[in-house]
Amino acid sequence: MDEQEFMRGRVYGADHDDAGPRPHHTYVQLVGGPLDGLLLDVTDRSGHTPGEPVALVTEMGRYGPGGRALYAPRPGDGSRYDWHGDAP
Repeated sequence: MDEQEFMRGRVYGADHDDAGPRPHHTYVQLVGGPLDGLLLDVTDRSGHTPGEPVALVTEMGRYGPGGRALYAPRPGDGSRYDWHGDAP
């Protein structure tokens, strides 16, 4: 099993021992880029308006530790957020 296959269906930012989706939460799928296949919990995200782009901290992107992967909702499909590049 490679790293991307291992990450599929796991939730971004969740504890590694319990990284699966939780009941009564709303998720979007991250598509492309360093976080491809992860789920993003959009349930009650403080400081974030649903349907807006997000900058997610990750060490797997172009800028390494402290960098961010940029994702935005796919037009016509709010259940998927497409990768739009990395930022420092």
